Amino acid sequence: MKRIPKWVKWTVGLVFGGFIIVLAAASLYFYQYAFVPSHKDFLSNKQTTSEKAAQTWLKQQSPATWHETAVNSDLKLDALYLPATKPTNKAVVVAHGYMNTKEDMAEYIRMFHNAGYNVLAPDDRGHGQSQGNYIGWGWPDRLDYTKWTQQVIQKLGDKSEIALFGVSMGGATVMYMSGEKLPSQVKTIVEDCGYTSIMDELGYQAKQMYNLPSFPLVPAVALTASIRTGYNVFAASSINALKKNHLPIMFIHGAKDTFVPTSMVYQNYKATSADKELWVVPGAKHAQSYGKDPKRYTQKVIGWLQQHMS
Repeated sequence: MKRIPKWVKWTVGLVFGGFIIVLAAASLYFYQYAFVPSHKDFLSNKQTTSEKAAQTWLKQQSPATWHETAVNSDLKLDALYLPATKPTNKAVVVAHGYMNTKEDMAEYIRMFHNAGYNVLAPDDRGHGQSQGNYIGWGWPDRLDYTKWTQQVIQKLGDKSEIALFGVSMGGATVMYMSGEKLPSQVKTIVEDCGYTSIMDELGYQAKQMYNLPSFPLVPAVALTASIRTGYNVFAASSINALKKNHLPIMFIHGAKDTFVPTSMVYQNYKATSADKELWVVPGAKHAQSYGKDPKRYTQKVIGWLQQHMS
């Protein structure tokens, strides 16, 4: 058998070593870009007139501040709690999107408050007033939100009824929660434009923003993130969570969503055998279904809650 020349071995070794170095550098760069809280130039910071008005309204309500400690961590988390105008044991826990804050959910908080619900809106790890130097993409946050629901129960009593609601990353968060053992007081879920997994969303964005294939970059970024953040990025799957779900769940998605592709909502809808409803909003882009038709959105969502909360 003819021996491979040393220069060939050295060349192959150098090429492979160079590839690993480049991949490692790219992984660190995209980890910073996707998992470290900071200004993201791919996100729009523009607010609509309606969003500004809702945030002004929220400040005028002087909501209470609640505190919690993150699961498997000593990170301190903040939330706002807005009680209903008339006493009720019904509440909605609201989950915000990627690099948003609880205040950014003002339109939805107002919608639920006007419908007579108590509302709790937390800041996720690394967002708003909560501590943390990484973005959980909803996966570790699902456990934190479960703790928040327990605080709501302590406030409203064992006979309280709770709905989970989330938009974008918040939509993924509440879907992830559906696979956990939740308090019996949690009665239903409404998710708006959540993704199927962190891996799927990273792969989609790599293609959309940089025209890069998912492999090997996305697994490398996920590995880097898992090591640095301490949570398993590979395990985050709404599909797997929804297979365990037994709660009634409503799925909402914009028909023209190009940030979390509309195709993902069909996968999520198919994954659960629970009582469910799907509403794909014509003409709506990412996280704009409410803004597209606030009246219809309110009718659909509040109607769903009234149907599934006694």
